[in-house]
Amino acid sequence: MTFGPYQLRVTDLVTDRNIGLIPVQDVEWDDYIGKTGSLSCIAPVPNQTFARRLRERVLPGRTMSYLEQGRRIVWGGPIWTRTPTADERGYITCPIQGAGLESVLRGHRQLTADKTYAATDQLDIARDLLAWDAAQPGGSLGLEVDAATSGMLRDRTYSRYDLPYIGTLLDQLAAVDGGFEWRIQCYADTGGTRHRAVRLGYPRLPQGDRPTILNRPGQIYRYSLPEDATRQANTWVSRGASVNNNLAATSYPLMSAQLTSPDLIAAGWPAWTAAATTPRWPSRPPSTATPPRTSPAPRCPSPSRAWTS
Repeated sequence: MTFGPYQLRVTDLVTDRNIGLIPVQDVEWDDYIGKTGSLSCIAPVPNQTFARRLRERVLPGRTMSYLEQGRRIVWGGPIWTRTPTADERGYITCPIQGAGLESVLRGHRQLTADKTYAATDQLDIARDLLAWDAAQPGGSLGLEVDAATSGMLRDRTYSRYDLPYIGTLLDQLAAVDGGFEWRIQCYADTGGTRHRAVRLGYPRLPQGDRPTILNRPGQIYRYSLPEDATRQANTWVSRGASVNNNLAATSYPLMSAQLTSPDLIAAGWPAWTAAATTPRWPSRPPSTATPPRTSPAPRCPSPSRAWTS
């Protein structure tokens, strides 16, 4: 089977047992330090065989997904929703959404034991909380935790009665003065073995020192260049306030002379007229009033461009 730029490898969330590959399209994903990343993609469903595979293999809350670009894992996290969808022509797809492994710790794992730490390295506290969570029935996610230390000693007491989420405790511990950064990185080593690594960085996680160079085809697979002529003009009129102070008489606003771009008209452009109201004009008697210097000039007739990707 031929895949596009991305493919979704699905495994068991607990054991990481390989289940299979799913071709996906309309892929959007992000990854952060300090908050949970997300994945959104659509799996086409061309026939009943593929529909059965999706139904059996992509189980929200049970399936782990690795977004692969070629042979490289660029994102990893559990699948949380799937939405089989059919349009009026009978074309069936299955939109899939996932979130980074941090979502398990931040929203689905609560501390149900009392914990007390005295003069303990903050990274050791983080590791102990993760180790306690992994020791619970069904709690292991196969996380590999950094062994680094920070030298910052903390006193902490956590009560089971508060039912805090493990990820929230890590975020709070990291957010203090002299704190640290943490994230869960999914990757495959040179031998193809997949890893789910908890990165603990003090004071910051290291970042790559190579610049991102975008070349086509490179990392850009889709782009659009919209051209919009709806706001262009080559003929302009400014309208000001009324020059009549007699409320009993008919009032008309002061109008500027029409500004045009004759060279554009001569070049074959159609007339595009626009106007603007300048309520404070005139500020002098009508006999000396002229359009304000800030009146917009005729706008460029060529459509504006904006890069999006």
